Amino acid sequence: MSGVVVSRVRLQSRILVVEDDAATRHGIAAALRARGHAVLEAGSCHEALEHFSSPPDAVITDLRLPDGDAVSLLPQLRALDATVPVYIITGFATIDVAVRAVKLGAEDFFTKPVVLATLIDCVDKGIAHRRATTTGRHGRAFAPSRAARSDVMQRLDDEVERLRNSDCTVLILGETGTGKSVLARHIHDVGARRSGPFVDVNCAGLRSDFVESELFGHLRGAFTGAHAQKQGLFDAAHDGTLFLDEIGDIDMQVQPKILKVLEEKRFRRMGEVRERNADIRLIAATHHDLLASVERRSFRADLFYRISTVTVRVPALRERADDIPGLVLELLGQEGAPEVDLTREAWEKLGSYSWPGNIRELRNVLHRALILRAGDVVTADDIRFDSESRGATLAEAAPESASPRTLEEVEREHIARALAAENGRVRDAARRLAIPRSTLYQKIKNYGIPLGSRPRSLTDPPEEE
Repeated sequence: MSGVVVSRVRLQSRILVVEDDAATRHGIAAALRARGHAVLEAGSCHEALEHFSSPPDAVITDLRLPDGDAVSLLPQLRALDATVPVYIITGFATIDVAVRAVKLGAEDFFTKPVVLATLIDCVDKGIAHRRATTTGRHGRAFAPSRAARSDVMQRLDDEVERLRNSDCTVLILGETGTGKSVLARHIHDVGARRSGPFVDVNCAGLRSDFVESELFGHLRGAFTGAHAQKQGLFDAAHDGTLFLDEIGDIDMQVQPKILKVLEEKRFRRMGEVRERNADIRLIAATHHDLLASVERRSFRADLFYRISTVTVRVPALRERADDIPGLVLELLGQEGAPEVDLTREAWEKLGSYSWPGNIRELRNVLHRALILRAGDVVTADDIRFDSESRGATLAEAAPESASPRTLEEVEREHIARALAAENGRVRDAARRLAIPRSTLYQKIKNYGIPLGSRPRSLTDPPEEE
């Protein structure tokens, strides 16, 4: 297998710039044209939609526009073509706005003054990723299986294809790191609600004392610390899809309330009397054996049968070893290193490993190898598995007398380190942590990580190549 090289894609694309300030719009357009891109310009939501009669390859839009804002424009653009990456720039950034924009489908969120070189680099990567994920097999396979050759992945593709234009509830089963969230997004994109929002939430990351507030929202004064009214995730997903990742970890006290919303399509915010409508499609995922959880009475049987209308299972990477070469090439492309080759020994080392962390671990291993390699070729010595790293960490662990830290302290420090390692870039830090960007934005807010270490503060000079 050694000697395999993937040619670098030359990015020359049509990009729509939506900005009512002519000077800012012309400056961004000029920088894009200098990179060889064709640029369309619009000064309002209305003009942007007119340009979408022939969808561009990417959109850069200001948050506030004369006839609306980017948050209201996003669903309209996604209804016309959900594959086009949209980048939002604004001088009025808040964490809440960033979280909402990303949940509605924005590729990334930039604060002014924007470093144009950084913005354009992100747009180029977004276009390259879009091309990589919309070619091959006519868009049938979800992203991790586009390079698939194994029979088990072909069968999964066939199962998902039957869900095209469907609106049914889906339960996705699979080990951690197999790509369940990517599959959920694909099911939404080909489903009957593809023009609506896709809101994903990691149930394992929800604090038990705030899970009800996050899902259903609350009124001001509903409880101590509720200083303002808050929209819940069921609200945000109205007319679209709510993806509950790791639903097996959801608080037992909240499960009957979720069941009621699914059955009656109504709910109440905390502290509110009147009921609200929640017309959503639910996609759930878990690595747990939910039937065993039902037997242990840690998961409600009625909720299980309600969410498992259709059940699909994502196979572990060890069950699809034939797919590893294609996945490696695909992931190298996503890392911006498609020209990097692997020695025969490196390929053999990857192929003989059991991959307990699945695709997530494969991505981490390749990312580490790209950092460690001495030249353009990855050798077997550059391939270091996560299990080896965990063993080294345990061997160097602090003495038992050390005072244990809380889980929140450990997670906050881990997030801060990931952000520092990626120079404050949310997208790259989220990829490193293997969580959705919207989840990372929310954790940054919840843990009060200082804005100085928060990703997407583009007032810093661009990184050197």
